[in-house]
Amino acid sequence: MPLSHHHIRTIVDTYLARHPHERQQLSALLDALDRPREDITSRSTFTGHVTSGAIVVDQLGRILHVLHLASGKVLVPGGHTEPTDDSPAAAALRELHEETGIPPGAVTPWPGYETVPLDIDIHDVDARPGKGEPGHQHFDLRFLFRLQTTEVSVALQEEEIGGIEWRPVDRVTSPALREKLLKLPLQAEPETANASALIYNDRGEYLLHLRDYLPGEIWEPGMWSLLGGGREPQDATLEHTVRRELAEEAGLDLADLTPFATEDASHDDGTTVPIAIYAARWNGDPRELHLTEGVMLAWFTPDNLHRLRIAETTSDLVRRHAASLPTAQSRPEPVEERLASPHGTVPNIIGVHLYLERPDGTVLLGLRHPDSAFAPCTWHVLAGHCEQENATDCLIREAREEAGLHIEREDVELVHVVHHIDKPRNPPRMGLFFRARTWSGEPVLREPDKCTQWKFWDPAALPGDLVPYTRLAIAKIQNGELYSETGWPA
Repeated sequence: MPLSHHHIRTIVDTYLARHPHERQQLSALLDALDRPREDITSRSTFTGHVTSGAIVVDQLGRILHVLHLASGKVLVPGGHTEPTDDSPAAAALRELHEETGIPPGAVTPWPGYETVPLDIDIHDVDARPGKGEPGHQHFDLRFLFRLQTTEVSVALQEEEIGGIEWRPVDRVTSPALREKLLKLPLQAEPETANASALIYNDRGEYLLHLRDYLPGEIWEPGMWSLLGGGREPQDATLEHTVRRELAEEAGLDLADLTPFATEDASHDDGTTVPIAIYAARWNGDPRELHLTEGVMLAWFTPDNLHRLRIAETTSDLVRRHAASLPTAQSRPEPVEERLASPHGTVPNIIGVHLYLERPDGTVLLGLRHPDSAFAPCTWHVLAGHCEQENATDCLIREAREEAGLHIEREDVELVHVVHHIDKPRNPPRMGLFFRARTWSGEPVLREPDKCTQWKFWDPAALPGDLVPYTRLAIAKIQNGELYSETGWPA
């Protein structure tokens, strides 16, 4: 039978006891609960009805997101309740299984959130005339779960779900949910509080750190190991931990860190410590780094690890990662190729940018949020980093996610490339500027935590606080030039 108003009311009242400041923003839900003759759990109650979402945290502190094809939005899994659901939390687990194939037994409720949602979100749903559905509201109860295993098979509900993505907390799509998650220690196992970096180059070598020989004072004294360390209170996630450790120990700032594994390291007293391992490619010279801990950093191939004083678990980890790489990448290059560049080979970050020009010649710019890590309070074109996707798909996705614009592949053309660098030690960046010849929709603030305003500007009267390379690119596009460079030392 359907979940009762009393059941939902009890859950909401318990939630509000934890978050009393949200009572006003949940007024529509509270008003619906005051109408007992309406079934608040039925999808045909168009004055507003309850849905359930599953916030799933993996062992590296990342949050599961799915691409809903109907809305084009990237959200946590979830959907409508069914009469067979025993509770909203059970509905969330059922939806998780239906949308992703992850069974309920693969997750467990987060301690303290077994029956109470971590977040309640109220959002508008567009009308669907073809199905006879007017516009209405969803009262989404979002429950928090921990993934129990490092390996889980996925089977997508293809008619509704276009893909899945595990996102770090600072990239969770909902600002309110992101704020709550940042206040929780999100490692999946409470004791997992260490993170290390498995750094490799295009020659198939791995960067190892020779620790100081200080028995009793440091872990694995006098041994070769990975850079990394323990989580500290200011670290929101384990990715923040490993980034902080790389910066503190060696002055390294790597563009892309990818979760690779969780390993158990054994101490001399027999205890074990789980360590989250993040992999990253880097082709620099370790001799140029400023090492603040340990003796030295050096590159080694997996075939030479037997010559080192190194933990067996670390050796196995390196060999496992090397085996996962394409054969050509793990094969050493000829000496003459290694010396081709005086500065070493380094990855370039690819940024995709939308040059959106109306018939009157004005160009779309967005004002970045004051808390933005890049160019706060500064105007910039709609842009984003390429993820595991091609540049055209990235452009279409970013336009939809950031501004609600719908662009077709056949309407996209490359109009400029700018190769730039912000500071001498920062990674080089390749900015691809694409023009959308046609599009549908008007710019809306889909991610107000990133952009606070969209506005079309006359290219001859651009704002003063405009990202410098963006100003350069717009000028070059207006002049019909395809390529430019900026920021490089003379």
